[in-house]
Amino acid sequence: MGDGKEVYKQTLQRFIGLYCRKKHLSKQGLCPDCQDLLQYAVQRTDACRQDPKPPCKFCPIHCYAPSYRQKIRQVMRYSGLYMILHGRLDWLVKYLLAR
Repeated sequence: MGDGKEVYKQTLQRFIGLYCRKKHLSKQGLCPDCQDLLQYAVQRTDACRQDPKPPCKFCPIHCYAPSYRQKIRQVMRYSGLYMILHGRLDWLVKYLLAR
């Protein structure tokens, strides 16, 4: 049960890390806002009762608070597009096949 969630958490970390480096120009680690978002997303992922865990946007239970939901959408949209445009399709394929 936990393996899919671990892959999802790694993907969250990569996407949020990329977003923070490019948008917030973070040189070392995550800025406080992105660190907060990552902690919240990991907490929500750990609490998810769905097995297997579906992508959040397709889940019938929306457990993110509206403000965090908006932030994670921004991160996923930006990072996913960035990876496609800059040849990081390996991460995206791994993310999509993990479902």
